[in-house]
This record gives sequence, structure tokens and C-alpha cells, in this order.
Amino acid sequence: MATLPKVVGRVRDLRAAVAGYRAEGAKVALVPTMGALHEGHMTLAETAREIAQRTVVSIFVNPTQFAPHEDFSRYPRTLEADLTRLSEVGVDLVYAPTPTEMYPAGFASRIEVGGPSAGLETDFRPHFFGGVATVVGKLFIQCAPDFAMFGEKDYQQLKVVTRMSRDLDLGVEVVPVPTVREEDGLAMSSRNAYLDAEQRQIAPVIYTALSRAAEAIRGGAAPDAALATARGMIEALGLRVDYVAARNAETLAPLKEGAGEPVRLLAAAWLGETRLIDNIGV
Repeated sequence: MATLPKVVGRVRDLRAAVAGYRAEGAKVALVPTMGALHEGHMTLAETAREIAQRTVVSIFVNPTQFAPHEDFSRYPRTLEADLTRLSEVGVDLVYAPTPTEMYPAGFASRIEVGGPSAGLETDFRPHFFGGVATVVGKLFIQCAPDFAMFGEKDYQQLKVVTRMSRDLDLGVEVVPVPTVREEDGLAMSSRNAYLDAEQRQIAPVIYTALSRAAEAIRGGAAPDAALATARGMIEALGLRVDYVAARNAETLAPLKEGAGEPVRLLAAAWLGETRLIDNIGV
């Protein structure tokens, strides 16, 4: 049986462990998570193990990225099962701080990132990227890793964190990892656990619609027309669409006509009480 990774919950213990890895001459990779780990997270950890000698996984359900009406209280928390899964891929250390360790009494600072945070998620969750940037910035400072692994499934988040690390000279290389999908195309997400059996059968429509739109655009269709068709496909199955959009794949700025720029298609929609997001490249 694989040995469970060591768990620490305080910044000083995290820094002491990482200092020990540095003394060995090891490169360190960080995998930030909110727990409820699935195969997508395992791929992040496995990729970390490939590029660094030591791997740290953080597990922290971050309250500052949830609005009061969102699912913070019911977000799945499965630490024991998570540790078992992480032991199977050879993770060295798990950092599982409490909310008061991350946000002590009187905490009053916040990181705001412009650029790729504009629009899309921000139009519907204006609090979100400030909370993400603040907690990830703290994790980067606390752990001081060489690399940090982020999945392309949360593509806008990936671009925001990459921009923040560069802009603030945090010295962390943000490594994108391709989205891990179920056999029917549904992007793996901890929130998929909220779906009932019928909803689970419907959920892959977002990926199917984006895939067809990307194929149409590659074939010469105008992005607006392809996206309108994709939106119609998604809504036809009863989902409530927040957005279906085409953006510059690097900056997430709106596309400029005739610019020949790299394109990413992104979507968010509600299936019952569960909000699903996905994206693909064109």
C-alpha cells in the first residue's frame, strides 16, 4: 500500500518542508486545488512529478472566490479520499491550511488582475478572479515553487494566474495542462458530482456544441454564426447559457475581424442548479 503524503497546515511548516527540498537541490512543483480530487487533478499531479523532483498539492476551499449565494458550504470536502489518491501518484506533501491560516483576523489585502480577467466569468461572477488571484498569490509566496500546474479546463483562470505571476515577478512558471474528459467528452470537474443521472447524460452537449463550432470556424464559418448555432444546441437541451464566446487564445481579448489571431471558444451554462464551464481551441 502506498504511503500517504505528509500533511501540513501552517505556513511555517510548508516553508520548512520546501526548504528541505531545496537543500536537496530539488525543483518544486505546486498543484493548487480545492480538493474533491478527480482524474483531472491526478493528471496535474502526474505532470508535476514529470517536471520536478518534489510535488506539493494544496487543498483549500477558498472562501474569497465564492459569492454569498454560491456553493461554498456544500462544496465537496473529501480530504481522506484525496490523500489516498495522491499517495498513488507519489505526491510528497499536502498543504491543507485552515481559513484562519490563510486569512487571519484583520486580513485586508486583495490582488486584482486586469487583462484576461475582463468579461466572460467576470460578467457573472465579478468577485471570482480577485479571490482566485489573492489565494494563488499567497500560495505562490508561501510555497515559492518553481512550477505551478493549472488545467486548461478553467482557461480564463489559467490566463489570469499566468498574467499575475509574470506581472508581479513571483518567479513561478505556470504550466498549462490539457483538460481531462470523460469518455463522452464532459470535462472532469468536482461539481459534476452535483448532477443527477439524467443531467449527467445531457451535460456533454456543451463540449459537443463547442467542438462543432470550432470545426465550422476552421472550415471558414464566421465565429458569430458558429457560436449562435452552438448556443442554440445547448439551450435546446434545457441549459441556461451565461455565455458562448470566441476570444483571443492568449489575451482573451475580443477577436478583431481579419486579424488571423489564435482563437479559443469558451462557454458557461447552468444545468439545473449546477454551473458547468468548458472551452476548446480552434
